[in-house]
Amino acid sequence: MRASEKAYEALREDIIEWRLLPGAVLGEVEQSERLGVSRTPLREALSRLTAEGLTTAAGGRGVVVTDISLADIDELFELRETLECKAAALAARRGDAALFEQLQKELLDAPGLIGAHDPARHDYYGLVGRLDTAIDAAISNSYLAQAMRSLRIHLVRVRRLAADDAERLTAAAGEHAAIAEAIAARNPRLAEAATTLHLHRSLSHLKATHTAH
Repeated sequence: MRASEKAYEALREDIIEWRLLPGAVLGEVEQSERLGVSRTPLREALSRLTAEGLTTAAGGRGVVVTDISLADIDELFELRETLECKAAALAARRGDAALFEQLQKELLDAPGLIGAHDPARHDYYGLVGRLDTAIDAAISNSYLAQAMRSLRIHLVRVRRLAADDAERLTAAAGEHAAIAEAIAARNPRLAEAATTLHLHRSLSHLKATHTAH
């Protein structure tokens, strides 16, 4: 792995997992030493993060981690609805029904993965990631798939703002199962509707939790 790629992945992970908080200054000397790379590949990594909106230049302070506000969350979900509803409809037209039937079955069993401990929830998020990957592959549109992958970087970060409670995750698993079921049934309109419902409920939960904080 190239040094710039190593630095980029490490910093991105630290940002989306909130180990580097909004407003944190990413000093070149400090981060180079911490990540074990020279300053040139670090600058390349910071440029990529800035292009993705995870960091920004702050005048004389250098590069800092960007903040996420309620307004940002609204904007992200506006884009998410546009992209994901279209993707679900395309997947229903072009996808492998058997694959989505299997994913639906696993998602219906997902409440068993949603326990009180992180390892189990990690398995649940992995299952949701497989659904995302299956949709990306099914739509056969590399531009739309890339746009959704870029958006998900911010969505993972936003998700950390919400209380990761079992009740919401269990409901979300059912919503994901409904999306997979509609795609398997080759019903584009139902796939769009199921995606819209999931996004509406996710946004309401995120905003309620964020406001409570």
